[in-house]
Amino acid sequence: MSETGSPLSGDWEFDPTHTRVGFSARHAMVTTVRGSFNDVQGYFHADLDDMSKSSARVTLKAASIDTRNNDRDNHLRSADFFDVEKFPDITFESTQIEEVGDGAYVVSGHLTIRDVTKPVTIPIELLGVQTDAFGALRAGFEGTRRINRRDYGLE
Repeated sequence: MSETGSPLSGDWEFDPTHTRVGFSARHAMVTTVRGSFNDVQGYFHADLDDMSKSSARVTLKAASIDTRNNDRDNHLRSADFFDVEKFPDITFESTQIEEVGDGAYVVSGHLTIRDVTKPVTIPIELLGVQTDAFGALRAGFEGTRRINRRDYGLE
């Protein structure tokens, strides 16, 4: 625990079985395709005494895209979209994490998809910190951000 008494301060690894990075995208301007990336890795270093020392990194394996349609997923993995052979990872690396309210944070950083890196700011909400049945301390966060896929060359 930090001087603030928060159990959140420290190093956290994403729990892949309880982490979901989902998306939705317009298809042919008449329907919305929803999906997720099933292989997500990440860490979060929280320093609530000095938020400037906090950081986060998230890596999505682009080949793990799942829209519940194998043909579409294979097309999305191809050079037409994610080009997973050449660009296997989608990454987000924080540059700043700010606490903006009780349990509310803003995480700014760089999102890289394919060979394009753009600044992104994501509002994050702390859902809670709890000790699980096995004695492990767990924290839950949720955030959402709209991005334009065309900014990353995903036509």
